[in-house]
Amino acid sequence: MKNAPSSSILLFDGVCLLCSSSVQWILKRDKAGVFAFASLQSPVGQQLLTHLYAGHPPPDSLILIKGDRVYFRSEAVIEIAWSLGFPWSLAVVLRGIPRRWRDSLYDWVARNRYRWFGRSETCWMPKEGWKRRFLQ
Repeated sequence: MKNAPSSSILLFDGVCLLCSSSVQWILKRDKAGVFAFASLQSPVGQQLLTHLYAGHPPPDSLILIKGDRVYFRSEAVIEIAWSLGFPWSLAVVLRGIPRRWRDSLYDWVARNRYRWFGRSETCWMPKEGWKRRFLQ
């Protein structure tokens, strides 16, 4: 994979406006360049999904691959915040809430994300300075 990162890969729904906005938010705060990105709809995203979820339906919103670990739903959100450092890392206290409750809230937002935030007919394209952070 061209532009493979050394640390973490964040797969996101490239047509979801909430997801694309979240990626932009992360890019602005990830000064260390910890994260690389790929949309779920991209060839790289599809290749990673096939590898990770061979024979099983993959999640359709947010997946974080960090080393040999895969995080999704609320765990992915908490791990992303942790990786961004202080003050975002304080979100780790959310692990004190039972995972099934956190994931239920995450699933509710995910189910309604297109209705609430909209959807684009094409994947969002990063600005020039961020392009190197996206896997090709």
